[in-house]
Order: sequence, then C-alpha cells, then structure tokens
Amino acid sequence: MTLTTTAAVARSANAPFTIEQVTVDGPRAGEVLVRIAGVGVCHTDLVFRDQFDAFAKPAVLGHEGAGVIEAIGEGVEGLAVGDQVVLGFSSCGGCPRCDEHLPSYCVNFVPLNYAGFRLEDGTSGHTVDGARLSSHFFGQSSFATLAVTRARNVVKVGDTALPLALLGPLGCGFQTGAGAVLKSMAVKAGSALIVFGGGPVGLAAVMAGRIAQAAQVILVEPVAARREIALEIGATHVIDPAAGDVGTAIRAIVPLGVDAALDTTGNVGVIETGLANLAAHGVIGLVGVPKDMTASFSVNIAALMTPGHRILGIIEGDSEPQTFIPELLAYQAAGLFPFDKLIRTYPLAEINAAIEAQARGEVIKVVLVP
Repeated sequence: MTLTTTAAVARSANAPFTIEQVTVDGPRAGEVLVRIAGVGVCHTDLVFRDQFDAFAKPAVLGHEGAGVIEAIGEGVEGLAVGDQVVLGFSSCGGCPRCDEHLPSYCVNFVPLNYAGFRLEDGTSGHTVDGARLSSHFFGQSSFATLAVTRARNVVKVGDTALPLALLGPLGCGFQTGAGAVLKSMAVKAGSALIVFGGGPVGLAAVMAGRIAQAAQVILVEPVAARREIALEIGATHVIDPAAGDVGTAIRAIVPLGVDAALDTTGNVGVIETGLANLAAHGVIGLVGVPKDMTASFSVNIAALMTPGHRILGIIEGDSEPQTFIPELLAYQAAGLFPFDKLIRTYPLAEINAAIEAQARGEVIKVVLVP
C-alpha cells in the first residue's frame, strides 16, 4: 500500500522547508499509520536540518506528532484503527536500559531515531517522484499529514479536555523538561530549583518544579513575556540576565545555592553559572543542545568532589513515555501542568513563518496542524 501525504521537506541546511506531495509506504510489520492531528516544532528538528549532515537530506523531520491510527501492520497488538495516540521516540525494548524503564538510553537509540530509514532493511518510507527521502526521524517523521511509525513509539491516550492536536509536544519537549525535574534530578519538596531558559522545555521544568513542591522555583530568562508566564504557571522568582550579575541574583534568593539546576540553553557560560551556584550535593542537569557541537567546559575536580556536586546529561527526561505521558495528562487535568498555555497553532503550510516567530520569541511552542 502506498499513499500520498503533504509534508514539509528539509532540502538543505539553513534553508526553508518546502511543502511537497510525498509518497508514503503503508505500515509494515510492527508499524502503524497515523493521520497527524498536530505536530510540535522542536529545536532538535532545526539542529538536524542545519547542523547534522549525518541525517541525510532531503528529509521529512518532525518528532512531536499526535493523531489517529488509520492502519496497522502485521503483528501489532494492543492498538486499533481509530485509537488516539501521541508519537514518541523510538527504542528497542530489549536492551538493559529499556529493561530498566530508561528507553531514552536504549543501546540502539541513535540508529533507531537518527538513521533516516528502517534498520531492518534500509528502506525509507518516503519518496518524491521516485526519489528517496530520509524518513523515520525519531521513528516517525511527523511533519506531514500521515506518518508511519513503529508501534512501540505510540502512546494511546483517551479522551482529554484538550484537542488531540495539542498533545504532540508531550512526546519530546514537555516530557523532557518535566522528566528532568521529576525523574532525572528527582527534585525534592522544599528544595531550591533553578531553570535556565524559558522555552518549552524550561517552562515544562518550571511547572514540574511546582508539582515537586520545590520551595523556590527560579527561572532565568531574557524575554519578559516568558518570565511573566513562568510566574503564572509555577515560578516563585524570575531573573532577567540582562539586569545584572546572575550569580548575585541567585544568591540573593538562596544564599547557600540551589539544590538543582537545569540548563536548557546549551550555553557554556550559562552552564558554568549554574554549576557555580549549586548548594552542597547539588545537581545540574543538561538538556540544551549547544550551537557548537564541539562545545565543552572545564571542571576543577577537587571543587566538584568536596561539595559533592553532580553533573547529569539528560535525554527525554529519563522518561518512559507509555507511563509518563499519561501522568503528565493527569497533572494537566488537575491544573498542575497547563502546557496548553504555551502553545500557538499554525497550519503546516506556514511552518517557516512559525519557526521565525518562535525564533523572535513571539511564540513559546509552535504546533503545526496539517
């Protein structure tokens, strides 16, 4: 079975997406076909378009999809045509990390999510006029009206008060920020949390800080509107980095330093500020992708050991999507995780304008509606 879908195609680095008619394979064994209701735009999509040549272009990107199952491949169990689903990242399900319910550290994470084709036989699910496109980005390539994804990628969701189109970012950005706080760093009630960067991941972390009942939830963010919404959704304090020395501002709030810091910026100077303002036995989590993929920073070993500081690299918030996405939806229903307040929808055809608006800080989280 082959079908035609409208897709946003990345043809080259640092160039606009083009809206094209693309031929898509039907689902093979272990796969499902999903009609996309909405798909979030994540910074990682742009990193792979502009910085990573390993994901060959032309390609269909997109990895925060939500939609309805239209067809099911051989051997798929527990899913049915008509199911509403959120699409997440891909993992093998059989390695030691997957067995520990840490699928984002699957030993096959990189090829399953970044290869651009089916690992089983090297085939792509997408072509244009017979020419191959890279597909299966994060196992889904959901910048399109239709996506073929591995059944293990999808999380079935029941009826919610929110439109299905808005749920896609739970599959990556929102679960990354929330999971970093609730799972990776396991922020404790009464502790002090600081988040650097008020984008979708950072603001998800702010909401999670409230869920964790942190005594101080501090956001460092240059855009005033994002500082304002942070105070609405859980931040106790906000810091404008342009207003003065950030370290001094942090110590004015928590003189002994913060128990947990989360960097969403990938900026070396910001990470160093976070590390320098940790309390004893504090932890800093790193989720931001640096602009320079060779970026690094130095740590004084004795200065790290003596106070017991910890540095964590975090992927997907240490989340197991099958359980964590329903947990986040329950928090949303209870008014504790109002992620919908961060979203603005655009038609898929306006993807380039939407990305530009997000880059200007006019939008926190873009969701494209095919």
